[in-house]
Amino acid sequence: MSVTRTLLRSNVRKLRQKLSAIEQKKASNELKQRLSNHVKIQSSNTIALYLANDGELDPMPFIEWCWQQQKQVYLPVLHPFCSGHLLFLLYEKNSSMIKNHYGISEPKLDVTKICPLNQLDILCTPLVAFDHTGARLGMGGGFYDRTMMNWQIHQFYPIGLAHDCQQVDSVPVEYWDIPLPEIITPTQNHRFEVTSN
Repeated sequence: MSVTRTLLRSNVRKLRQKLSAIEQKKASNELKQRLSNHVKIQSSNTIALYLANDGELDPMPFIEWCWQQQKQVYLPVLHPFCSGHLLFLLYEKNSSMIKNHYGISEPKLDVTKICPLNQLDILCTPLVAFDHTGARLGMGGGFYDRTMMNWQIHQFYPIGLAHDCQQVDSVPVEYWDIPLPEIITPTQNHRFEVTSN
């Protein structure tokens, strides 16, 4: 099964990396429209997002919309002493940024700007592939699976963000994979029945 997951991850990453700059920009603007019209997002104040990397669907136009609406945006930061875990730090236009060891920009650690999971309203997660059941395949580090493990208890709402080309027939699922209640692409809102974990 791990070979299948590895192969699927590789194939879908290549698909999204092939998207042109024009296609990426169009997808980002369509995503902004979908998210800004989302009922749960309109009633939310604290939203965790990410900075696009490796051809991921870019939420930056939506982040700018959040700032205009006075919503607080948080970005994932690699936990400094709890390996494999994420913290979420406030992200503002003037935030001081550093590169983590994956080469991804993240806000410079400042404990006064951390948002505990139970104070997040929405957590938007990137993903590599997804299927019609809401199964999500990430980059393989398990960071978001650990973060979303008890999302119903923490009471934030997770939404996966992906290009349309990232939908596949079936994602091979492992016991640690956390299915999502909703995945949004530039053209569709996919909603799923997710049982409590």
